[in-house]
Amino acid sequence: MLTKRLIACFDIINGMVTKAYKFQNNINVGSAVDIACKVYEDQVDEIIFYDITASAEKRKIDIDTVRNVARHVFVPFTVGGGIKNLDDMYEVLKAGAEKISIDSMAVRNPGIISEGARAFGSQCIVLSMQVKKVERTSKIPSGYEIAIDGARVFTGMDAVEWAKKGEDLGAGEICVNSIDRDGTHSGYDIEITSLISNAVNIPIIASGGAGTPEHVVEIFTKTGASAAIISSMLYSPLMKRNYQVKEIKCKLMEHGIPVRPWIEGYINI
Repeated sequence: MLTKRLIACFDIINGMVTKAYKFQNNINVGSAVDIACKVYEDQVDEIIFYDITASAEKRKIDIDTVRNVARHVFVPFTVGGGIKNLDDMYEVLKAGAEKISIDSMAVRNPGIISEGARAFGSQCIVLSMQVKKVERTSKIPSGYEIAIDGARVFTGMDAVEWAKKGEDLGAGEICVNSIDRDGTHSGYDIEITSLISNAVNIPIIASGGAGTPEHVVEIFTKTGASAAIISSMLYSPLMKRNYQVKEIKCKLMEHGIPVRPWIEGYINI
């Protein structure tokens, strides 16, 4: 059985990690490099880095911060934000990323998914989706709509249909970011994570809402998610308390959920 992955996700603005509530009212938490080193040393399984204003500001990703983080962490590292074409993808891979996350640009130009998969392999391409619960209609039968540009623009696209199209185009993984649960610490959106994990045959990352180890247990026992983003739990000052990766993995193992074990004194280099 494949192990479930715990992922630390950084929303980055000008080299600083920020945290938000439902994609709004960001506050600075600290240096991206410093926090990346901390969660790496705590033996998180993977790291994701989103330059969250790059697309809205129509600029390239902050490649210097990508390079600086990559110098200090040696776990799979995914980078997204402001990636418009194959040259941008190559630039972040050359800077040290292992996977590329595309979100708003994939909606505007779905062909970038196929282009990236052909050039670098499907395993390098993560389709990130901003999803919000809405009224079910014939156009949005799942009841979840896709947004872009940091949840500033709603597209009228159904989230489940977009996930299936993304898989068909060559995405190797999908990250489901719940706008409603983002920063709430009230638990993941089980419904949309289940709908998408049941609709596709590629790994799903659940994102948005994690507040306790029990929330992580729930997402893995009630959905087909392969990974869960636990960023706020590790370092956010908005949390009542922060958790260590060891605590979360111990809770998962108590429930029979397979994870890569936490090892005392071990750093993967």
